[in-house]
Amino acid sequence: MQTQPFTPGAVVSRDGDDGYASGVSWGAIFAGAAAAAALSFILLILGMGLGLSSVSPYERNAAPIGIATIVWVAFTQLAASGIGGYMAGRLRVKWASIHGDEVHFRDTAHGLLAWAVATLITVAVLAGGARAVLSGAIDASGAAAPALATGAATVADNPRPNDYFADMLLRSPNGQGATASEREEITRILVADLAAGKISADDRTYMAQLVAKRSGLSQAEAEQRVDAIYGQAKQAAADVKAKAMAAAEAARKAAARSALWMTFALLLGAFVASLCATIGGRNRDHARVVTRTVI
Repeated sequence: MQTQPFTPGAVVSRDGDDGYASGVSWGAIFAGAAAAAALSFILLILGMGLGLSSVSPYERNAAPIGIATIVWVAFTQLAASGIGGYMAGRLRVKWASIHGDEVHFRDTAHGLLAWAVATLITVAVLAGGARAVLSGAIDASGAAAPALATGAATVADNPRPNDYFADMLLRSPNGQGATASEREEITRILVADLAAGKISADDRTYMAQLVAKRSGLSQAEAEQRVDAIYGQAKQAAADVKAKAMAAAEAARKAAARSALWMTFALLLGAFVASLCATIGGRNRDHARVVTRTVI
C-alpha cells in the first residue's frame, strides 16, 4: 500500500458527497463576520477618539466629513472586510468534489456574505454599544455647544434684535429709556409687519405718533424714522434668512458627499472581503495535504 499527494483542483469524490449538498458554510461566515465587526468597531472608536481630540468645541466645521474621515472610513473597511473575508474563506469546509471554478465562486460568495453580516452587526452595535461607550464624550461635547450658544446669545443678543430696533425708534433726546410695555408693544408690531413683508399704514402712523411723543419730532420726521428703522429691521431679517438658507444648502451638499463616500467605502469593503475570501480558501486548500490510498 502506498500514498500519493492530492493535486489541488482535481475532482475527487467523497463518501456521502454527491455534489448537491449546500455550499454555504455559515460557521465560517459568522466567524469572519464577527471578526470584521469587532475590528470595525475598534477602528471606529479609535477614529472617533482621534477626531474628538482634534476638534475644538469652540469651532464649528462647515462640512461633516473631511479628507481624513474619508481615508479613515476607507481604511476601516479595507482592514475589517479583508480580515473577515479571509477568515470566512480559510475556515470554510473543504469542497473536494467541486470544480475549481465553482470553488472560486463559493469562496467569493462566502466573503460577500461575511461582509454583509458584519455590516448588519456593526449597524446594530452602533445603535447601542457605541452610544454607551462614547456617552461621556458625546454628552460633554453636546452640553458644551448649548452652553456656548447661550453665552454668546447673552453677550451679543442682549437686548434681542427686535428690542434693539424698538429702542432705536423710541430713543429720546434727553436719554430717557423706553418702558418695558412700550418696547414690547413696538416689538410685537415690528414682528407682525416683518412677517407680512411690509409695514401697514396704520402701524406706521401709530408708531410715528409714539416716536413724536417721546422724541419731540414732528409727525413727518417721526414717520421718516419709522421707515428707516423698519428698513434696517427688514434688511437684518433678510440677512438672517439668507444665512440660514446658505447653511442649509451647505449641509445638504455635505450630507450628499458623505453618503456618496460612505457608499464607496462599503462597496470597497464588499470587494475586498470577496477577494480575501478567495485567497483564504486557496491557502486552506494548499495548506492541507490530502492523500489517497492506493492498493
